[in-house]
Amino acid sequence: MSLVMVSITAPRALEEALCEQLLEHPDWASGFTVWHAEGHGQQTKLSPPEQVRGRAARSMVQIVLEAGRAQELIAHLRERFPKPDVYWWSVPINENGRLA
Repeated sequence: MSLVMVSITAPRALEEALCEQLLEHPDWASGFTVWHAEGHGQQTKLSPPEQVRGRAARSMVQIVLEAGRAQELIAHLRERFPKPDVYWWSVPINENGRLA
């Protein structure tokens, strides 16, 4: 089984809706991590305070899942959140596990 980690960044205003979509599909995302981050990029719409700081408040979600399921997840999220400021990427997982 080939695993990948999918990372998704989105405006914080979308955090709850994004998490709800993941919670509704435990076959794709049986567990995930969410944290607050700040981002800067061409597609990012900055509020006036963010323009002063030069970066936007973002939520970041990371999920480890089977590579084939990752494509299904991204296709689903693409339908639900067709926004240029929701960005994703995936990387292969060589090893993972629990310490106990």
